[in-house]
Amino acid sequence: MTNRQIFLQHVGQTSTEPLCLEIVKAAGVEMWDVNGKRFIDLIAGISVCNVGHCHPEVVAAVQGQASEYMHLLVYGEFVQAPQVRYAAALTQQLPPTLNSVYFTNSGAEATEGAMKLAKRYTGRSKIIAFNHSYHGSTQGALSIIGDEFWRQAYRPLLPDVYHYNYNSNEVLAAIDEQTACVIMETVQAEKGIIKPAGEWIAKIEQRCKATGTLFILDEIQTGFGRTGTLWAFEQYGVVPDILLLGKALGGGMPLGAFVADKQIMDSFTVSPVLGHITTFGGHPVSCAGGLAAFEVLTRESLYKQVEAKTELFLRLLKHHQILDVRAAGLWMAVEFDSFSTCKRVIDACIAKGLITDWFLFAPNCLRIAPPLTISENEIVEACEIILACLSAGD
Repeated sequence: MTNRQIFLQHVGQTSTEPLCLEIVKAAGVEMWDVNGKRFIDLIAGISVCNVGHCHPEVVAAVQGQASEYMHLLVYGEFVQAPQVRYAAALTQQLPPTLNSVYFTNSGAEATEGAMKLAKRYTGRSKIIAFNHSYHGSTQGALSIIGDEFWRQAYRPLLPDVYHYNYNSNEVLAAIDEQTACVIMETVQAEKGIIKPAGEWIAKIEQRCKATGTLFILDEIQTGFGRTGTLWAFEQYGVVPDILLLGKALGGGMPLGAFVADKQIMDSFTVSPVLGHITTFGGHPVSCAGGLAAFEVLTRESLYKQVEAKTELFLRLLKHHQILDVRAAGLWMAVEFDSFSTCKRVIDACIAKGLITDWFLFAPNCLRIAPPLTISENEIVEACEIILACLSAGD
């Protein structure tokens, strides 16, 4: 059997039409398949490879740590240098109240841990989330994502969860003394890059403070320079009580985290002890790779190059079939009239050596979220391919 046949037969499938690209090498913004065909990666593994695929410093850190030790004991018992160094590096780049890091295996697990922490710290159960939000696919995270199409097949879900429209003032009155937390994406991802109104997100933060509700911001996709600042919340003058991280956190390795003040995080240590545990969360090899990527990102200030690169994309993406381009840094939704148009363009782009995708709650929008290291020449090449695929359908 070929690898493709084995993949289809023995690897769990989540769609009836997987891309079935057999990639054998990736570096920077490029990937190559088993036949030697080159692709430009415009989605970075869904906002994971912000410093590019297989950055030499990340590879060296992973190899070096693997030669020292890998798994030792359930997370949180042994002092493991990669965890310690990465937690210190992260908190040095965050507001003072975000000083305690709980590492997980993924962004969805970060969501789960933060929901538990909010309930434990406040003694409340009510959770407020938003329509068209996405926070992961595990049972708890699924309960708070904002689209019934994706939830309906898995009920019953968590009780006491309430959804409101993003950028709607209706939610403000719903935040009360029974609310454990408000959880929201700093910028909505899967709806096709929807930014919050500055005054609105500030009012949510203020209302949370007034009612003793924890304010949770999901920066699993927005973090690590994607929107042009290290953290997207910096652009809105707010500070969350709990911050969710994932995707680019691991530099290509599996890693997630939720970050809070130590006073809040210590709720997990008593009544009961071991209030949240994970076997592989904060794996030393993942933390070593993630720290190396974070050091590259901050040392080279890659996020400071985002604005100029975004402007180049916006200047080039002009076509009568493009209805709109919404951008939050190097994170764009190119809107078409329908999913069929979007899918046609995506398939044509892949055939021409350009990897892109659509959004879960905005299937008529094409996703652009390349590694932040993408060059001007690569941006021009990518846009030329998109426009050529559009014109071919005229």
